[in-house]
This record gives sequence, C-alpha cells and structure tokens, in this order.
Amino acid sequence: MDSPIRSPFLIESLPGYSPTIGHLVAMMNYARSTTLEAVAGLSPAELDFLLDGEANSIGMLLEHMIWVERGYQANTFGWAIEGEEVERWRLGSDLGEEGRKQIRGFDLDHYLERLKAIRDRTLAEFAKRDDAWLFEEGEWWGGNVCNNYFKWFHVFEDEINHRGQIRIIRKRLPG
Repeated sequence: MDSPIRSPFLIESLPGYSPTIGHLVAMMNYARSTTLEAVAGLSPAELDFLLDGEANSIGMLLEHMIWVERGYQANTFGWAIEGEEVERWRLGSDLGEEGRKQIRGFDLDHYLERLKAIRDRTLAEFAKRDDAWLFEEGEWWGGNVCNNYFKWFHVFEDEINHRGQIRIIRKRLPG
C-alpha cells in the first residue's frame, strides 16, 4: 500500500490512516526515501564491501532493516516468525560474523524489493488500526514499558542510524 505524499518534508495526516498513524507513516516515508537515495546505483560488490573484518556491509545493513521491521510486525501485529523465517530473522537481526559470510552476493534490487514488500505489509496493517492502538502500552526490552508508537518510531530510528553508516561506507568504497 503506497501512501500518497504532497512533500517528503511535511509530517501530516495521510489519507487512509488515522491522524497520528499518518504522521508516523510520513516520518517513515521520509526515512525510507533517504535510505533509497543513499544506496542508489550500488553494485553487488559495493553492497558487499567491508571496511574491515568487524564491519557490516551495506547489504547487511539493508537486510537488518528488513528484519527489524519484520520483528516489529511480529511484536505489534501478533504475526509469528516461524519456519525458515526464524533463521533468516536471527541472521538479519544479529549480523556480525555469520552475516558477513551469508549476506552477500545480492544485487540492489534484491534488497529494494524486500524492503518494499515488508513496508507494504506494515502500511496495509497500519491502515486497519487507529490511534488508540498506537498508544497501547506493553512491555519492551528489559521489562520497560513502551507503546506501539515508540516501537514503530524505533523501526525508522534504527533505519536512520544505519543509513548514516551506509553513507560512511559509501564514501569509503574503493575507487
């Protein structure tokens, strides 16, 4: 489900969403547009480039964004992560050494299609919910209390953080 926007620089209610969810979607749209800008035109070799033996590649960071969002779909929409998804979620969430071995060799479209598919599922689900759901409280890491709004803020806050890493890596690509 694509959400129509007048400008990426407006945080406003969007058709098809309750007012506050529309604001959240506007912020998520902007964060995603800057991520897409940061990775535009990258080759598989550039997506797999590692600054050093402890680094994450751009492809790994994109994979992480996919699985963070999928994890929050599970957490807030009640969608289980099961079957072969469990291992892929663990790998994409944890990254590290195993990710350096397995998350590689893909072209940019591989990541972009999956980012879009996971976001489309999120937006479709947001359209079914209201602002009261956004403010529902529950337990989060370490027994802390938070609401669904914070959880989804964290999804795009995490993306913005990793987009910054992507920009640094891109500047350091060979050639």
